[in-house]
Amino acid sequence: MTRLSRDDVIKAVDRADDVTIAQIIGTGATAEELAEAQAWLANDEPMINDLRPLAQGRVRELVDILSELEEGEEDGVEPRSASAPGN
Repeated sequence: MTRLSRDDVIKAVDRADDVTIAQIIGTGATAEELAEAQAWLANDEPMINDLRPLAQGRVRELVDILSELEEGEEDGVEPRSASAPGN
């Protein structure tokens, strides 16, 4: 299992800004862990019904990062970019 690259994150996370991409890569997570975090966010009920333990470690970190990104999208906040003025 290899760590995520910038391209991996861009492909997997729609509308990810530079800061979020860096946070995700900074966790040291793999593509499998990112997919698991996305599955938890999409619908945790089937995961719980399969008696899977709640997300922990890097997967938990990814869930937190991705949920913040989703909250920002719901609030209509534009993604941040390292090249944008004021960042």
